[in-house]
Amino acid sequence: PSLDARQDMVVVEVPRLGKEAAAKAIKEWGHPKSKITHVVFCTTSGVDMPGADYQLTKLLGLRPSVKRLMMYQQGCFAGGTVLRLAKDLVENNAGARVLVVCSEITAVTFRGPSDTHLDSLVGQALFGDGAGAVIIGSDPTPSETPLYQLVSANQTLLPDSDGAIDGHLREVGLTFHLLKDVPGLISKNIEKSLIESFSPLGISDWNSLFWIAHPGGPAILDQVELKLNLKEEKLKATRNVLSDYGNMSSACVIFILDEMRRKSKEQGKATTGEGLEWGVLFGFGP
Repeated sequence: PSLDARQDMVVVEVPRLGKEAAAKAIKEWGHPKSKITHVVFCTTSGVDMPGADYQLTKLLGLRPSVKRLMMYQQGCFAGGTVLRLAKDLVENNAGARVLVVCSEITAVTFRGPSDTHLDSLVGQALFGDGAGAVIIGSDPTPSETPLYQLVSANQTLLPDSDGAIDGHLREVGLTFHLLKDVPGLISKNIEKSLIESFSPLGISDWNSLFWIAHPGGPAILDQVELKLNLKEEKLKATRNVLSDYGNMSSACVIFILDEMRRKSKEQGKATTGEGLEWGVLFGFGP
């Protein structure tokens, strides 16, 4: 189908898929949706005005005065980015409750193979559809049960990474191009980022952390695991999500957070992070 036909589909279905995830998050939260003060909606699937944030507000019946932020075309690091933005919002607005929604449908990226860009087949084989949602706040009330705490958030540009991951909107759809050494580029730089984040806490044993790693692909996970000498079980939740759902871009880390907290509860762990106090969530993208 043409880009127009696919665009017409995703601008309707992305908010609908997001609504399903949001409704589940609000139900588990257990508070009236009228207490939601902000909405942050993230997708790489289609662009429209008014955006998916507006459509979601209508579908959920949120207050007209809810403060909305729409994030388009952030790619695979977007899940961490929306959590960082939500953290900033709640820490600077007393009593705020931010509904974060990541919703992805791959119709815009799907296309036939190209002799000149075989790398696009890799992306199409890995990508999948999905939506995740969470409620973020900074001052939980006695009737709220926090699942995780966001302590700090950082973002950096990797050296020599120009062109490593590119996405371009063309007549054939949203095209992605990946350099062969993306796994090597990420694994080569990840420990520096970890040291900058965790050295103030006196943490240098990466196996002492629980891991929420965006599953860009098996090769990336393998090289990160090897570089950091991680035990095999450290990336188990990440690999399970990749195996079951594929790379859902921004929604992946929310799926992994959910997978980990469910397994931790089933196994009687003391925390949602596999019984551990500290963890790391990291993503990477264009």
